[in-house]
Amino acid sequence: QVQLVESGGGLVEAGGSLRLSCAASGQTISNYGMGWFRQTPGKEREFVAVISWSGRTTYYEDSVKGRFSISRDNAKNTAYLQMNSLKPEDTAVYYCAASTYYSSSDYRKYHYWGQGTQVTVSS
Repeated sequence: QVQLVESGGGLVEAGGSLRLSCAASGQTISNYGMGWFRQTPGKEREFVAVISWSGRTTYYEDSVKGRFSISRDNAKNTAYLQMNSLKPEDTAVYYCAASTYYSSSDYRKYHYWGQGTQVTVSS
C-alpha cells in the first residue's frame, strides 16, 4: 500500500509559478511511475505529466509543454511538479498518482492516488 499526499497548491496570478509536491509513504516509490493529473468540475480527469521509475523518461500534455516540469527524488519518496507561466485555464484540482506501469498517461493504469490540491490562477 502506498499513501500519497499532495501539497503546494494555492492562488497565483497569471504568469506566476507554483511547485506541487507529492509525498509518498508506506513503501518506496522507486518501482512506480509517478503521474500528475488535474480535474475541473464537469470535466474528465486530464493527464498532465508523468515520470518513469528511474526519472529518465518524462511526458507532458501538449498544453503544458515548456511550462511545467515533472521530477522525482526517490531517496525522499517524493515527486514534484514545477508549474511556470501559469494561465487561468490551468485552474484545477491537481492529483498525483503511482503506477506499476513504466510511464503511462492513462489514469486507469494508476493504482494509488492522493487527495488532490487546489490550484487557482487569476487573470
